[in-house]
Amino acid sequence: MHNVLKVLLFCCFFGSFAQEVKKNEIKTPVDSLYREDQFYFNITYNSLRNVPSGFSQNKFSPGIALGFLRDMPLNKKRTFALALGLGYSLSTYNGTMYIYKGSDTNGNETQNYEIISEDIYYRTNRISFHYLDIPLEIRWRNSTYESHKFWRIYTGLKVSYLFSNTYKFENGLETVTIKNNPDLNKIQYGIYLTSGWNTWNFYVYYGLNPIFKSGTIGNENIKFNTLNIGLQFYIL
Repeated sequence: MHNVLKVLLFCCFFGSFAQEVKKNEIKTPVDSLYREDQFYFNITYNSLRNVPSGFSQNKFSPGIALGFLRDMPLNKKRTFALALGLGYSLSTYNGTMYIYKGSDTNGNETQNYEIISEDIYYRTNRISFHYLDIPLEIRWRNSTYESHKFWRIYTGLKVSYLFSNTYKFENGLETVTIKNNPDLNKIQYGIYLTSGWNTWNFYVYYGLNPIFKSGTIGNENIKFNTLNIGLQFYIL
C-alpha cells in the first residue's frame, strides 16, 4: 500500500510539471496583420538640372521631408505592398540667379532674372520652397513580424503642391525678399526610389516637370528640374 501511494504521488507531480512546461512553451501569437514603415523622414542634398547658361549652384542646398504613409500589403506574407501618404517638404537652393521686381509696358509687376557676375559680392542668394506632398509607392521588403531589420526597395510617384516660397538676396548694402513668385509651377511631380537595410536607406528623387512655368534670362527660358539625393528613415 505504501508503494502504491508513492507511485500515485509521483504521477501527480510529473503530470503537474509536464503541464507547466507545456504552458511555458506556448508562443506569443503572431500578428498576421502587421504594417511597416508608416512614418518617414528624409534629409537630402538638392541639385538643379536643365539650368540656363552661366548658372551654378554654390554652398550647400539642403532639403528635409516628413510624413505618413498608409501601408497596404498585397500578399499573405506582407512582403509586397502599396502605400499612399501625406507629407511636408522644404527644399532650398543656393545659386547665382538674381531675382528682382520690375514692370511691363502696362505697368504690371514682373519678376526679372539675371546671372550674378563672379566679381559681385553677396552673402545670401537663396530660394526656399515649401510643399505639401502626396506620395504613392509600391513596396517590396523581406520583413517578418518578429524583426524590424530587413531589406527594402520602395519606388513611386510624388505629387507636390507649392504653398509657399521665398527668395532672399543680401550683400551687406541691400536686402531683396520676394515671396510667392507667380512664375513658379504650383504643382510639381516626380519619381523616387528608396532602398536600404534597417535604419539606413538611400533616397533619390527626380522632378519630371520644371520648377518654373515662365521667366527668361536673356533669350533662354528658365526651367530647372530637381535632383534630390539623401537618406530616408522609417518609424513603425
